[in-house]
Amino acid sequence: MNHQDIPELIITLQNADLELRKKLISEGKLGEGYNSEMEALHNHNADKLNEIIDIIGFPTVEKLGSAAAYAAWLVIQHSIGNPEFMKKCAQLLEIEVKNKKADFRNLAYLKDRIATFENQPQLYGTQYDWDENGELSPNDFDDVEKVNQRRKSIGLNTVEEQTEIIRAQAKNENHLPPKDLILRKKEMEDWKKSTGWIK
Repeated sequence: MNHQDIPELIITLQNADLELRKKLISEGKLGEGYNSEMEALHNHNADKLNEIIDIIGFPTVEKLGSAAAYAAWLVIQHSIGNPEFMKKCAQLLEIEVKNKKADFRNLAYLKDRIATFENQPQLYGTQYDWDENGELSPNDFDDVEKVNQRRKSIGLNTVEEQTEIIRAQAKNENHLPPKDLILRKKEMEDWKKSTGWIK
């Protein structure tokens, strides 16, 4: 693999992800479980990015430029069917954050996502799901004041402000809640077990 081609390759992975998401939204297929076409693409992208990380280490702005570094983070965030890869990336990203080579906010989002999939409370309130009222709300966290203090410390808005943004975005994209929330939650727990997030 030619190192010069790596930034463009990572951006291509991201663009395929975003294009498929746009297509699924337009077809009204995003809210009902984990779409099999999207799952296959996420797994493919994770495998390709893992190969790159094994060659160059964690993809930082310094190594690849801001566009490719952001694209890599998005691919990692979406690699939900690969717990070991996502956890590996979180460990590598934490090292880069400590060395001031990466943004703590990216680490906050990634750690929250891992916590949510492991059925643990998130620290920064970045991950959302549908609630019983058909609204997007933050996944479990410990305490709203503590969450907002942590968010403020890394330059994020309050969880209340972010919730308004997330809900408005869902409406703009016509992203609808699942028809059967209880069934969706059961399917989600079954999926977490099948992929190794929980036992």
